[in-house]
Amino acid sequence: MRRSLLDYIRPVPAPTRPSPPPLRVETRRVVLIGAVLWALGLVVVLLLGDRVDRVWTWTCVCGLVLAVLGLALMRWQHQR
Repeated sequence: MRRSLLDYIRPVPAPTRPSPPPLRVETRRVVLIGAVLWALGLVVVLLLGDRVDRVWTWTCVCGLVLAVLGLALMRWQHQR
């Protein structure tokens, strides 16, 4: 007996209790902490010099650039 895709689709049951309220997160602080961690990683990688592959240096730089872009985007959205 061949089954169709519709045989496998079942309706989603209604929730038995209400969803919890969304968490209030200060995203600016989270991005700043991430940027500080990327900067510390960059310092460590630069201090290690030739013992570390250059891809890690560029990874840290990209992390910092993305953090700065994220902060600029959040500031722009807050002003609108």
